[in-house]
Amino acid sequence: MELLSLSLPDPVLPVPAAANPGSCGEGKISSIQLTKEPLEMSAWPHVIPAASHEVVIRNCCVTIQFAFQENEIKLLTAEIERLKNSGCLGVSPSLEGLRDENAKLKYRLNFLQKSLQEERSKTAKSMININSCLQEIFGAAIQAAYPELENPPLVVTPSQQPKFGDYQCNSAMAISQILLKTKEQKVIPREIADKIAKNIPANECIEKVEIAGPGFINVHLRKDFVSKQLSSLLMNGVQPPAIGKRKKVVVDFSSPNIAKEMHVGHLRSTIIGESMCRLFEFAGYDVLRLNHLGDWGTQFGMLIAHLQDKFPDYLTVSPPIGDLQAFYKESKRRFDTEEEFKKRAYQCVVLLQSKNPDFIKAWELICDVSRKEFQKIYNCLDITLIERGESFYHEMMKDIVKEFEDKVFAAGQMIGWYDPKVTRVAHAAFGVVLGEDKKKFKTRSGDTVRLIDLLEEGLKRAMDKLKDKERDKVLTAEELKAAQTSVAFGCIKYADLSHNRLNDYVFSFDKMLDDRGNTAAYLLYAFTRIRAIARLANIDEQMLRKAAREEVLILDHEKEWKLGKCILRFPEILQKILEDLLLHTLCDYLYELATTFTEFYDNCYCVEKDRQSGQIVKVNMWRLLLCEATAAVMAKGFDILGIKPVQRM
Repeated sequence: MELLSLSLPDPVLPVPAAANPGSCGEGKISSIQLTKEPLEMSAWPHVIPAASHEVVIRNCCVTIQFAFQENEIKLLTAEIERLKNSGCLGVSPSLEGLRDENAKLKYRLNFLQKSLQEERSKTAKSMININSCLQEIFGAAIQAAYPELENPPLVVTPSQQPKFGDYQCNSAMAISQILLKTKEQKVIPREIADKIAKNIPANECIEKVEIAGPGFINVHLRKDFVSKQLSSLLMNGVQPPAIGKRKKVVVDFSSPNIAKEMHVGHLRSTIIGESMCRLFEFAGYDVLRLNHLGDWGTQFGMLIAHLQDKFPDYLTVSPPIGDLQAFYKESKRRFDTEEEFKKRAYQCVVLLQSKNPDFIKAWELICDVSRKEFQKIYNCLDITLIERGESFYHEMMKDIVKEFEDKVFAAGQMIGWYDPKVTRVAHAAFGVVLGEDKKKFKTRSGDTVRLIDLLEEGLKRAMDKLKDKERDKVLTAEELKAAQTSVAFGCIKYADLSHNRLNDYVFSFDKMLDDRGNTAAYLLYAFTRIRAIARLANIDEQMLRKAAREEVLILDHEKEWKLGKCILRFPEILQKILEDLLLHTLCDYLYELATTFTEFYDNCYCVEKDRQSGQIVKVNMWRLLLCEATAAVMAKGFDILGIKPVQRM
């Protein structure tokens, strides 16, 4: 079990307003939580389940270990037999008690057997993380070669050049240093590498290994193994790597303030938070998406007082507040300049917090106006959230304030809210959005950029780009609209996610809409071209599924081999992001996959046509399957990033 908490950029727990004054919503993901048991949010942050045993699932190409469950099943079976025997011999003090115990054990046994079968079935369909497989293989080899070393270094990475194989194990140099320092043994790395290579256990993924340079172990994968994994992907779809027990994840992101418009400062938190949710959901976690709204505090006193003055019949007639931002500015100006209004605003706060029905009604009206505006943004960006604003925690505040004033994670640890040995807590910071002048992104007049204006500008620019390419002449009105939305919002999201979240980035529509280079525009165009290959060859989905079951994927051409390996790196990319929460790694991978596919397509004919008539004379089905596998992985990558591709663009 683990609890993973993120805050972007401030390390805060989702606590009520009294302990979180001036909550600004400008960029924070407050908490992601991973637990084995469901977590009652009404008790957050007090309830953190205790540690318990976990089943370790290791998928090492040839074995799936379920040692804990299998061992418990054996023990339970033995216990049932013992109870049967003791009952027959009359040793038991109570036959009825033995029967009850026997029934409970049988129930537990059946439950474990069913659970084990489900895990095996799920894991059989999961995509194999080849890097993890190789790490287990080389981990075993190093242990066999140097059993005296405790936790020896294990380094396995993809090779950067084909001449060095497909992967490399680079542990020999580090082991050489350890032997020299701890054992005073001077052993050259090549000798260590050779000894490791000789102890590699039998497996189905390695064709051969070679010792190179000072002690690198170059690994060549078996083509039949890669072909088999690609066939599995095509038959089972793009599946996440096995993660073991299903865990709970709580993600708090976006977090705008009521009565204030969402602006460019909310962009990163909203986009990054949504993508993280999608990643954890795909990986099999139970994700709760929380929006920690700034919906409580002294500012509501002035808003309610202003509402009473401007719309005195608000209790019976819904007030037509068209521009809540202007309404907020008016009330703030009065609060700063009118002493009598200021006093009444404070009285309104007291009445609101004491749950006076009329003031609760006024508060709800103001919140509802904001929610409708927020939802326009969330609909555009395809964001899903559950509201847990500051008001949600109001009743819990008394007990929390008694415990501590500081709200950072370190204080949470000291006060005993979580155990770092059981719970993972991380602060995931991100940079700011800059204008093309490399300064904080603002309008020409110096105001903060409204997020809705940014999205509408994106739609306009995307349509202009499509018309420049004369796509309006070949697409239907419906297809053109879908392409416009896909490009506009996809490019905005990708421009954010493709940068390391720790760094600032320059917001530029011209760059993000460029269909050359690592942009969503390029990837979306590449995806539609890949999807069109089978369609133009008159090969439908049913024919592709049949071919996936029957065809052997031939990987003889170097570009076929390169593409096949690239496709299968998807699980290790996801595993890395689950650990470091850096989503730009996925963007870099998708760009690499698209460019690798282009190399393949330029060198390997998928569909061969007669040069004179243009008619299809041959379809190389195994290559079409590689196209399909590429598109399937790209589609899942887009889904995690929150990007919606289209079939025609």
